Amino acid sequence: MPREIDYEACLRYVRGASSLEEARAVRAWLADPANELLAHYWMGQHAQEPELARKSDDNDPYDYASMRENIYARMQLEVAPTANATRPSTWRRWAAAAAVVSAVASTGWFLHERNQVVEPTVASYATPYGRTQVVQLPDGSEVTLNAHSTVRYAATPDPERPREVWLDGEAYFSVKHLPDNKPFVVHTTAGFAVEVLGTKFTVYRRHEQARVVLLSGKVQVAFADSTRRKVILKPGELLQTSDKEPKKVVHQAVQAASYAAWTDDKMVFDATSIADIATRLQDTYGVEVEVASPDLKKRKFTGTFPVDNLDLLCENLAATFHLQIVHRQNRLILSNYPSSHHTP
Repeated sequence: MPREIDYEACLRYVRGASSLEEARAVRAWLADPANELLAHYWMGQHAQEPELARKSDDNDPYDYASMRENIYARMQLEVAPTANATRPSTWRRWAAAAAVVSAVASTGWFLHERNQVVEPTVASYATPYGRTQVVQLPDGSEVTLNAHSTVRYAATPDPERPREVWLDGEAYFSVKHLPDNKPFVVHTTAGFAVEVLGTKFTVYRRHEQARVVLLSGKVQVAFADSTRRKVILKPGELLQTSDKEPKKVVHQAVQAASYAAWTDDKMVFDATSIADIATRLQDTYGVEVEVASPDLKKRKFTGTFPVDNLDLLCENLAATFHLQIVHRQNRLILSNYPSSHHTP
C-alpha cells in the first residue's frame, strides 16, 4: 500500500531528516503531476514560517546552476541522510524538490525567472461534495467552483506578473478585462494552461481528463510541451485532452451552455452514457456508483435535473431503463431487473 504523504513528511524530506523509505516515497509523490497543486500550496505555507526569516544563508536562492546540481544529487540519493550532513537551505530544498516535479511532469509551474520570487501568500478555496461556491478574485474576476474542487491564487497580486490561478476539479470563470491588458492564466495538472484577457469559460480537470469550453470572448490554450502549437478557441468550442493519449487533442464545436449548466444548479445530460453519469454523480455528490454490467454502462440518457435532487434523477433513470437502483449509505448500485430484456 503506498505510503501517505503529508506536509510534515515533506518538511522532513527537505530538512534531510527522512528515512530512506520515506525519502523515496516523498520523491515519488512529488513526481506525480496530480500532487502539484498541493505541493505548491505547501511551499507557500513553508515560505511564511518564521524559521525561514531567522535562518538564511549567504547563498543566492535563485542560483539555478547550484540548484540543478542539488537536484541531480538528490535524485541519486540511495542512503538515508545523516544528522551531520551538510544541507542546503530549506527553501532551496523546496525549490529543488519542485524542480524535480517540473522535470518529470514537464509543466514548469514552480520555476520562475531569476530574481522572481514565488508569491508567499496563497489564498485557497475548496468546495465539499454537493456544493458550489463563488469566489471573488482580487482583480474583480469571478470563479464559480463546482463540487469537490479547489482553486488557489496569489492573495496579493504582483503588478509585474500575470494574474494566475491553479485549479483542481471544475470551475466557471468570468474574467475581468483590465486597462493594461494584463493576461489571466488558469493552470491545470493536464499539461496546459488557459490564457485569456476577458471572457467566460469553464475548465475541467478530473479522472485523467481535461477540457476547456469557451462561452464568450477568446482564450488561448498553451501546452507545457513547447513543441506543440497553441490553440485559440472561439465561443462555442471545446478543447479536450486525456492523460492516456497526451498527444491527442479534441477541438470541436459544442453546445457550450450545457457545460456550464451546473452554475445554475442544473445537471444537463445530452445522450450521456450511464458510465459518464456515474462519474458525474461521484464528482458532485461523493457517492460511489456501481453499474452492474458493461452493456448498461453504454446506454445513453438525455434530461435536465436540479442538482439538489439526486432522488429525482435516480427515479428517471430507473423508469427510462427499467433499472433497479439501490442506495446503501454512500453507494448507488444500478442493475437491470432480472426480467428485463431491454437492449442497450
